[in-house]
Amino acid sequence: MAKKICGMLSAAHIVVKKIVDNNTNGSYRYATMVTAQSVSNAARAADLLAQLSGTAPLTQSLPEQIAARLSERIVSGEYAPGQRIMEQTVAEEFEVSRGPVREALRLLEREGLVIINARRGAQVTNPTISEVNEIFDIRAMLNGLRDRLVAESPQRGQLVQLLEPEIVRLVQAADVPGAGDEYIEIVLRLNRLLTQATGNRRLQAILGSLAIQTVRYTRLGLSTPQRRRQSAQNWQRLLRAIRDGDGDTAERIARQRVLDSRDAAAEHLRAQASTAA
Repeated sequence: MAKKICGMLSAAHIVVKKIVDNNTNGSYRYATMVTAQSVSNAARAADLLAQLSGTAPLTQSLPEQIAARLSERIVSGEYAPGQRIMEQTVAEEFEVSRGPVREALRLLEREGLVIINARRGAQVTNPTISEVNEIFDIRAMLNGLRDRLVAESPQRGQLVQLLEPEIVRLVQAADVPGAGDEYIEIVLRLNRLLTQATGNRRLQAILGSLAIQTVRYTRLGLSTPQRRRQSAQNWQRLLRAIRDGDGDTAERIARQRVLDSRDAAAEHLRAQASTAA
């Protein structure tokens, strides 16, 4: 389940980035993936993008589909930090030439998932605590803006009706051991509802572009029932703030929720570094 979530987010992010980079160019190159499983993954990713951003699903190019599969492995941990990704090996696996693989790796480099060295090729990045802090700090600011906007919206009542049952499920999942994947799925749906409710397509695209860079560590921060309970309480408080039209409180809660995940991710990285030493 965790790999499915990460893979969907990974592919969705690649498409979001394409929208941002090519918003003045309506031409997209279409391609057919070489395996049925890959096509299915890409379709689910495009559907997730539509849910997150309110846009119609886009057909992905061949390099984008390969990048989505590789990013799934990076986010899930199948490809470890520092591990090399060999062009020829990937090309043989997907039964394609090295050209699309090379372009896929460039896409991943642009998203911060790999670095490409002229001699060593592509390697999975190993972000520093400083880099993780930067990414989460940006997301905290944007989530705060998003939740203020929806809390102050005259149509917030409709959103509250959609949020309430999801938050009930969230609270229930928080106390269930081993329910981390289910909990994250609900959190993704909640964030999707909030982002769509803003009606701000640029904000939707930017938040989508940050998802892949944070989900690698958000999962770690929500891996224990204690952290999930803390998170669920914040979501309940946010719901009350939105219902009351309290933009200040909604913004503050949203920021704190992301910063809590940031701190948990940073602590995990520190623990990893200590163990390695």
